[in-house]
Amino acid sequence: MAFAGPGLTRAGAGLAALALVPLGFLAVFFAWPVVAIVSLGLRSGSVLPTLADPDTWKLVGFTLAQAAGSTVVAVLAGLPVAFLLARVRLPGRWLVRVVVLVPFVLPTVVVGLAFKVLLPGGGAWTIVLANAFFNVAVVARTVAGLWAHTDRRAEDAAKALGASPARAFTSVVLPQLAPAIGSAAAIVFLFCATSFGVVLILGGAHYRTLETEIYLRTVEMLDLPTASALSLLQLLAVIAALSAGALARRRRETALRLRSAKETARRPRGGEWAVVGLACAVLVLLLVPIGSLVARSLTSGFAGYRALAGTGTSGTLVVSGWTAAENSLRAATDATLLALGLGIVASVVLVSLRRGRTRGTVVELVDAAMMLPLGVSAVTVGFGYLITLGALPGDLRTSPLLVPLAQALVVTPLVIRMVLPVLRSVDVRLRQAAATMGAGRLRVWREVDLPLAGRSVLAAAAFGYVVALGEFGATSFLARPDIPTLPVAIARLLSRPGELNNQMAYAACTVLMLVTIAVVLLVEWIGSGALGEF
Repeated sequence: MAFAGPGLTRAGAGLAALALVPLGFLAVFFAWPVVAIVSLGLRSGSVLPTLADPDTWKLVGFTLAQAAGSTVVAVLAGLPVAFLLARVRLPGRWLVRVVVLVPFVLPTVVVGLAFKVLLPGGGAWTIVLANAFFNVAVVARTVAGLWAHTDRRAEDAAKALGASPARAFTSVVLPQLAPAIGSAAAIVFLFCATSFGVVLILGGAHYRTLETEIYLRTVEMLDLPTASALSLLQLLAVIAALSAGALARRRRETALRLRSAKETARRPRGGEWAVVGLACAVLVLLLVPIGSLVARSLTSGFAGYRALAGTGTSGTLVVSGWTAAENSLRAATDATLLALGLGIVASVVLVSLRRGRTRGTVVELVDAAMMLPLGVSAVTVGFGYLITLGALPGDLRTSPLLVPLAQALVVTPLVIRMVLPVLRSVDVRLRQAAATMGAGRLRVWREVDLPLAGRSVLAAAAFGYVVALGEFGATSFLARPDIPTLPVAIARLLSRPGELNNQMAYAACTVLMLVTIAVVLLVEWIGSGALGEF
């Protein structure tokens, strides 16, 4: 969408109107609630004392340290899997994509309990491993997206000149992959720094992060001034991580355009089999917590699954477990449709701005703004909803739409990150040729851009759907007791005593995993092998 010629005014006005859709959603359902909750604390004048408290900086230190440790583990574990996805031509690559994706969308409380069973001693390293478990998919899919486009000839030439496989990798391949690794590491660090359920369960009273402290201060202590100060610190860390990720993404997209798009996968040779074996070991380790949950759900046979037709011991749930599953499917569908619309519109606007005369800093600011919901405390957003949304017509605070809106806020940035790089990499000459043949702007988008991005859109829809299914942070704060989602029902069952409640919780978790796997398998069957950035 060009910004020159006679159509300048009309194109500019149309683009501005289009941009108002995602930015307006962001303003109402993110900026307004966050500003409201933070301003409550700022007005009390206790921000400076909180920042001067040494305990605050201990929280900051542990938050950053565990996030950095988790990022390192996720990158080291994800690189062999990325090699398997991008460079290896063996049967079953679709199964690798399924296995590596499932951990990322599991409810955090369930994964926290699974690691507590596997590593009962707990501690900081358990938190690091659990967070890394979630994020191997981010590294594997992001790095594989670039690795699949790198030309093997330079690596083969280095080996022919006498370089060992390790030397060829560090000297030739690793510099090529650096933009993708940097982009993935920034996103993983962001996710780990704002991890909630894992730290809450595994950390207990000994290990707390900014996210869990914000929750405790807001929900249990009603200490909004301190919570708002901590939210400000967290927001600064989020902005820094997003800035690093934006820089790495620009380098990655440039590298992607410079690489050959031809298929580079082949059967492993020589030492490559060792990397394949390492990738398989990582996949097995990813399956261990999942397998433990399935085994735990069957310790009493199928009693837990049968009990999902009820409400648990002494009516723990207001509705049955199967009703909660239906609520999850319905909310995830609504959230995905909304997020897809917002994400595609935002991607089109960002691409149009970059192709036009808009300064790069403006484009990056808009891009970063759309990413902010990934890093701000879900507790802050949820509590802000309860404060602000009553002012809107219909009082959304009691509406069933509140959960899909919150989930769409989380899913939309993921859709953008999967669709935007593909739209940016579309050859401008194709668009120019279509325009020369008389196609208008809308037809160019419909006939050129969207078909090329179709597989990424499909992958984004499926990925967003399973993320919405497993979303727990904001949903746990907003879901009404009579309309719980499955992750919220699991948490409630686990919070109440009784073996039947535990069996129901693990059975419900298994059902959630099976639905997640089914959605990913459907995408693979349709033929969307697009890796994207996630």
